[in-house]
Amino acid sequence: MAPRIGGVRLVHDGWARYLVAEVMQEDGTRITREIEDHGRAVAVLPYDPDRRVATLVSQFRAPVLYASGPSSHLEVPAGLLDEGLPEDEARREAMEETGLRLGQLDFVSSAWSMPGISTERMDLFLAAYREADRTGAGGGLASESEAVAVHEIPLPELAAMGRRGALTDMKSLVLLFALQLRRPDLFTGAG
Repeated sequence: MAPRIGGVRLVHDGWARYLVAEVMQEDGTRITREIEDHGRAVAVLPYDPDRRVATLVSQFRAPVLYASGPSSHLEVPAGLLDEGLPEDEARREAMEETGLRLGQLDFVSSAWSMPGISTERMDLFLAAYREADRTGAGGGLASESEAVAVHEIPLPELAAMGRRGALTDMKSLVLLFALQLRRPDLFTGAG
């Protein structure tokens, strides 16, 4: 018999839900596993192919502060999937966080971000933009106490950050690597 969930106990219900699940193993033994449950999410790497820059953000992240102390943490615009299609939600997050109006999105993957503990499955996208697509300053939503700083980074510099381990956000690394595979011309000499 394949493993199955025998029962679930809710231990916290807030921004995320925390559950304890009883798992019935193939051999009949029972184990418990903790689950952080907040569902689907989206992330997008906006990049300007003409100027060869990408737009990332930084904002306060309590888990990063807790685990490693004060540090600078760059990441692509991302957020929870509310009610719309993943593409629409990725565009909304980019607009809120960076002030960029994104058009066509290039789907990369729908990937589990932390399958050992979380139900989060993240739809990852690349999106080309032009200078004219900047419609505002970004900065996040005041109603959610977001204090998002917007960073436009030259693509060769972003690639160098990835190579030396200075880009420490997993979704951002995946999207950087996807862009390098799909558009290597953006990371080489003048195009």
